[in-house]
Amino acid sequence: MRNRQPTALVACEFSGRVRDALTRVGFYAVSCDLLPTEQDGEHFQGNVLELLDWGWDLLIAHPPCTDLATSGARHFAAKIADGRQARALDFVRTLLAAPIRFKALENPKSVISSQIRKPDQIVQPWMFGHGERKETHFWLQNLPKLQPTDIVDGREPVVHYMAPGPDRWKNRSRTYQGIADAMAEQWGRYVIEQLRSPTPAICREPQQLPLIQEVRHVF
Repeated sequence: MRNRQPTALVACEFSGRVRDALTRVGFYAVSCDLLPTEQDGEHFQGNVLELLDWGWDLLIAHPPCTDLATSGARHFAAKIADGRQARALDFVRTLLAAPIRFKALENPKSVISSQIRKPDQIVQPWMFGHGERKETHFWLQNLPKLQPTDIVDGREPVVHYMAPGPDRWKNRSRTYQGIADAMAEQWGRYVIEQLRSPTPAICREPQQLPLIQEVRHVF
């Protein structure tokens, strides 16, 4: 049985919602994004690829969907021609191949399904206490499907009708709090149980993680 604190990397998150939810259930959780965090907490501002091989127990990744989401299909020809979509897909492949035992990758309906593989699960905010519609796809490795926690009325695509503006993309990309809490309560606790199991699946033993203050100093 492991006695150390479980660790989680939340890739491409500036809101801190998933990171903080995991922290509440006992993880040493670090978010990473090119932007600073909106909430105080352990956060590395920079390239997440620098952190993937640090021996995390859990990775929850939210790769940018700008060049992948089918909602922007009218721009695909240009994005394919100039290589933006190929680079975005390569980033997804790198995240999925990271040497981390438990992984979840989140995106809206996108070309990941046709170019890499179909998602393991599709959820909606109304399954987790938010009366809205925003199809969310999960690609999972060694994690169970999320179970709905609070099915409520309301099916309006609220994010679709957000007013144009410089922060529209940020408002659309934040994880719903109900989904973040479900990730922590279900996936987080599942990972903790698996790490405590006397017969866990074969997995590379994580190295000691440096403190995030040291990360900021090194990079």
